[in-house]
Amino acid sequence: MNMPTTKPRRGRPPKVSHENRDTKAELIRSGLEQLTENGFASSGIDKILKKVKVPKGSFYHYFASKETFGQAVIDNYAKYFANKLDTCLLDESYPALERISNFVEDAKMGMIRHNFKRGCLVGNLGQEVDLLPESYREQLVDILHSWQHRVAQCLTTAKTEGQISATADCELLAEFFWIGWEGAVSRSKLVQSTQPLDNYFNCFISSLPR
Repeated sequence: MNMPTTKPRRGRPPKVSHENRDTKAELIRSGLEQLTENGFASSGIDKILKKVKVPKGSFYHYFASKETFGQAVIDNYAKYFANKLDTCLLDESYPALERISNFVEDAKMGMIRHNFKRGCLVGNLGQEVDLLPESYREQLVDILHSWQHRVAQCLTTAKTEGQISATADCELLAEFFWIGWEGAVSRSKLVQSTQPLDNYFNCFISSLPR
């Protein structure tokens, strides 16, 4: 095997940017799996590195710190989840309330696919907020607000469609949706059943002002 004629400087990423991007993405995926299944307190960086087969000393080639790594994992999850929400909530081929129902059905299938081992990363971390770096708090709040805004927009559409009352406070209803949803996801993970998600969503829909 030919050896490289030069070595990258310590503390700097490898010069092959494509390799760097792939390894960084694998680390983020591994971190996402660990944090979603086990939470922040039980997830060590060693497990994440071992799965990706990255030496511990190489971690800082890809991330400036463990805190920065966690921020990248959260951001990656937020983008993935926002895309999932948009796919359902912006689908104009369905009435607005049915779009929210479609999101619920998709979430149920995701929990079944992962054998109820994974819940919502943002919800899980929110329960451990006192153990997190302070920078994560603002990041999580911003993500929840973006999700809330998406549901509020969908409820506003439901209002124009005459599905809910013209006086409905859509922002407040959207906040209520996410507060209850995160609890339902945690309960589903605990009992290994999608029934809590169905129960919560049915109650939410029936409580909407008509």
